Amino acid sequence: MVAIVMDGNGRWAEAHGKSVDEGHRAGARALRRTVEAAIDLGIETLVVYAFSTENWTRPSGEVADLMVLLSETIDEELPDLAKQGVRSRFLGRRDRIDPAIQEQMRALEDETASLDTLSLWIAFDYGGRAEIVDAARRLVEDGVPAEDVDEAALAERLYAPELGEIDLLIRASGELRISNFLLWELAYAELVFTDTLWPDFDVDDLRAAVEAYAARQRRFGARAAR
Repeated sequence: MVAIVMDGNGRWAEAHGKSVDEGHRAGARALRRTVEAAIDLGIETLVVYAFSTENWTRPSGEVADLMVLLSETIDEELPDLAKQGVRSRFLGRRDRIDPAIQEQMRALEDETASLDTLSLWIAFDYGGRAEIVDAARRLVEDGVPAEDVDEAALAERLYAPELGEIDLLIRASGELRISNFLLWELAYAELVFTDTLWPDFDVDDLRAAVEAYAARQRRFGARAAR
């Protein structure tokens, strides 16, 4: 299971003398390219960080453009990926998103529910801390006794309990942090950072990250075999 922090659209736009919106649109094209590459590499689940809870603090014009881009991506890009067997789902809050876009999200999830070539999770208005807080709140609301609170009980109340744990996290753009992404699910993930700005990310970058992951020995807290 692979997760990607799609970072660098703004810097890519600045480097190419383009608007931030054009940078985000180039990033959307990179997403489609990467999903298709993931299919070719045999990846079964891909989670991408599209819009964080903190991104609401960006300039209102940029946020509005991102909402338009989300709507267009749902209408134009993701249905084409569905023809290749991609099931699309959204991870995070939805109450702050325009109701019309919420309906687009629901409709796409319903239409692709039976597809199984690749499961694509799009984290939109998502924050890892918020997810854990909401899960803890659900434990209280469900009346779970303190002695019954364990990792399994909390995991069952995350936004997408069926998602499970991430094997590999890739971050584009050269930044060395996870930015509040999938804090619970990344507990034992391998991390790969690439200097490639997200709009330039391609099959070679994805393959290199997967190969780096494959070369590592995952110990999950145990000692390495001698």
